[in-house]
Amino acid sequence: MNDHQQGKVPKWPFFLADALLLGFAWVFLSRAPLPLHHWELAAGCVALGAVLGVIPFYWDYRAAGKALEINALGAVAEKIQGLEKLSAQIGAATNHWGIIQETVQSESGKTAAIAKDIADKMTEEVRQFSDFMQRTNDGEKATLRLEVEKLRRAEGEWLQMQVRVLDHVFALHTGAVRTGDARFIEPIANFQNACRETVRRLGLTPYVAAPDEPFDAERHQAAGHPGEVPPGARVSETVSAGYTFQGKPLRPALVRLQAAGADKAAETADLPVPAVGGPE
Repeated sequence: MNDHQQGKVPKWPFFLADALLLGFAWVFLSRAPLPLHHWELAAGCVALGAVLGVIPFYWDYRAAGKALEINALGAVAEKIQGLEKLSAQIGAATNHWGIIQETVQSESGKTAAIAKDIADKMTEEVRQFSDFMQRTNDGEKATLRLEVEKLRRAEGEWLQMQVRVLDHVFALHTGAVRTGDARFIEPIANFQNACRETVRRLGLTPYVAAPDEPFDAERHQAAGHPGEVPPGARVSETVSAGYTFQGKPLRPALVRLQAAGADKAAETADLPVPAVGGPE
């Protein structure tokens, strides 16, 4: 706009020429005799003055158009320069982005490798810990199995000891009964009952077969009958008591069977006592 203001065409010469032409036309028309001749000359002066009055404005319009075109071209050039700068910035950003992608890929590869190493180490540690726990469990199981075997062996030895003591007490009571003296029978019977009550609290229960009781192969063992016991046999007397431990059979009672015409002396003979087995 400043360039346009400075490049304006001066209008006063045209306005002066226009005024002179209009003055000439007025003088010509006022001094000319009537009827008028050569009036075309006055009209031409007016028309020429009008044209001279329009010419500077036309030139100003053209100058303004040129200035607008120049300004537009300058703006376009500036925009083109801005586009070139933007293109350069985009190129630089693209290069930076490529560098960033390469860096990220490199770092991601390193991170993946580190993560894989960590995962492998964790897997190895878990495996080693599992092996350690397995060895520990196996050791504990072996120790517990050994302790259980020791306890079972100790329990079996304890049962054998208790059964032998009770067998001796039962033999003592049987001898007292055979004497027929109440002074011996009663205290020994009380002693035997006290011993049986004590071991019964620990789960060991002795039992005897009553005379004339039917023979039961699961609870009785016949003395002097290596073969099968005939059906219908009955117990004559109990030679050695039977035992159960915690409700399970431990040893059957050793009994003599009734036999018609058998010698009483032979029935009272000493017989070997069967061995006691361990608990099932």
